[in-house]
Amino acid sequence: MPHPLVDQLRFARAEFQRGLEGVTPVEAQERFLPMNCMSWNVGHMAWQEQRYWLIYEQGIELYPDIDQSFRWSAPASTPVLDDVQAAWQAITAAADPWLDTLTTESLQLPYTRDGVKQPYSIGSRLLRMLYHYWYHTGENAAIRQMLGHTDLPEFVGDIEDLAPYQPE
Repeated sequence: MPHPLVDQLRFARAEFQRGLEGVTPVEAQERFLPMNCMSWNVGHMAWQEQRYWLIYEQGIELYPDIDQSFRWSAPASTPVLDDVQAAWQAITAAADPWLDTLTTESLQLPYTRDGVKQPYSIGSRLLRMLYHYWYHTGENAAIRQMLGHTDLPEFVGDIEDLAPYQPE
């Protein structure tokens, strides 16, 4: 059984993806300055997942181009939605087995970066990622409003059934 925070990460991921339902490939590349476009946001979250859970914790880099193109402070771009979605899917699928091993004890261990222990824990990195997903979920909803979309998904979705509170 995954740690409750891992369940929350999976819910945040699902809500991020739910917020993209009905977006066309052209709309996903639309950019309203100073924001990035929705497809860039997908690539950016793929970057963070790959960086945190695959590169730093397991030494695995599935998509070097994701690491370069979508890192924090990378230049804006308008990638093809299907391309970044495929990378996001592969990266999150590759991260999940490792995430499933996390326990209350291991979440308290120092996070490593390039083999060096950092002054913050794996649990803190997991929380950062959770909040990062919510930030970009909201940003994508704002972009969709600017595109004229109506009947947008309500956030937060069905958390009571899909990711209710669970004690550790």
